[in-house]
Amino acid sequence: MNQEKLLIIDDDDSIRWVLEKAVGRENIQAVSVEGTDDILKLIEQHQPDAVISDIRMSGLDGLAILEQLQENHPRLPVIIMTAHSDLDTAVAAFKGGAFEYLPKPFDIKEAITVIRRAINQGKKDNRQTIKKITKVTELIGEAPAMQQLFRALGRLSRSEATVLINGESGTGKELVAKALHRYSQRSKQPFIALNMAAIPKELVESELFGHEKGAFTGANKQHSGKFEQANGGTLFLDEIGDMPLEIQTRLLRVLADGEFYRIGGHHSVKVDVRVVAATHQNLVSQVEEGIFREDLYHRLNVIKLQLPRLADRIVDLPILAEHFLQEAAKELGVSRKILMPDTIEFMSNLDWPGNIRQLENVCRWLTVMASGNEIHRLDLPDDLQTRTNKTPSSDWQQLFRQWIRVKLHEGETDIAQDAQTCVDKILIDEALLATHGHKQKAAKQLGWGRNTLSRKQSEHLHQKRKSKH
Repeated sequence: MNQEKLLIIDDDDSIRWVLEKAVGRENIQAVSVEGTDDILKLIEQHQPDAVISDIRMSGLDGLAILEQLQENHPRLPVIIMTAHSDLDTAVAAFKGGAFEYLPKPFDIKEAITVIRRAINQGKKDNRQTIKKITKVTELIGEAPAMQQLFRALGRLSRSEATVLINGESGTGKELVAKALHRYSQRSKQPFIALNMAAIPKELVESELFGHEKGAFTGANKQHSGKFEQANGGTLFLDEIGDMPLEIQTRLLRVLADGEFYRIGGHHSVKVDVRVVAATHQNLVSQVEEGIFREDLYHRLNVIKLQLPRLADRIVDLPILAEHFLQEAAKELGVSRKILMPDTIEFMSNLDWPGNIRQLENVCRWLTVMASGNEIHRLDLPDDLQTRTNKTPSSDWQQLFRQWIRVKLHEGETDIAQDAQTCVDKILIDEALLATHGHKQKAAKQLGWGRNTLSRKQSEHLHQKRKSKH
């Protein structure tokens, strides 16, 4: 039996070395190059069972390599790696025919599992060539939860499956729905959105299915509903959990049969529509309560995407804020504001109940209201200044107790002095920050005299210098 072979293409020596050693332990022969201008010649020369390639390199980039291999060796699995992970790259990789998308840094065990699957699949898989998509930035994120979402969206770009998006308000459910449409085969057809919670219940049926002239008082002409408007494209039903029960029955029939009657109509209307639904509610609980049809839930829940809260992907806050500040500056025709490190740190410790939408609104407010180009913590809106962070304020005493217990258990001495020094420093720093450096005001708010504040500052400075020596 011939030894299986993997072609590694990456201009990073360390990545190539790690992969070579890892696949070698799996009895897979590695052929490693830092780049190529002639991928077809390389394939002909080495005859690999799979290829793993970085996306940004000198010579041909990863997507160009993928495109050429899809045209000339469609059965050869290609794994795309990148340290610059975003939705466009993930979707382009999957729509280009990539076997898998591997964001760096990756777990080597996961990489080996993917490589082994690629080699096995390559023996029987036969993909069709799909052209690269136009780069359009819609979603931003480097957090693991977002990388998982990008990979799912990439796979769904080749599918017509019904999708249910679940996530809190403000997490970007409509952006995901638009991405599903934009990267699908229906991208040139309409994308129609309807928010169930935003329209009166008595108008939902007409909005969805339309009505004939004279169907009811005020129906002066025929009206085409959202299903007809979305024919050939995608219909996004936001807050599907708020859909009236009687309308759920009609929706189920449309999903099953692809046809419906307008209100007051006698002839059925046939449509070809992909439905993407979204909700912040727990539909399983609503099914148990009898306010959401179980059969409709299963019809909608073919593929479920769970969107993370901003607090669960806080690592993305700096790049999201930068993006929103840039967009706001462009829209308003002003220079872009810059978040200072202390501001980013403070914002990263907030709970953000309004999620991405709240952050976007804050960035828009800062673009208008911040006095200078640099945004400091005190430039933030008052409601953020007074908002509690992720750790409830009522828990600080318990955390302090735990800290003391740890110090006592470790046998440390001078615990009280260390704690007092730390507390004093925090009190002084925060008071001076709030009073813009005015010592008299800061001391008064702390309940000290100015001399006490100055003395404690001096003691802290002396202690700091002492600790260095």
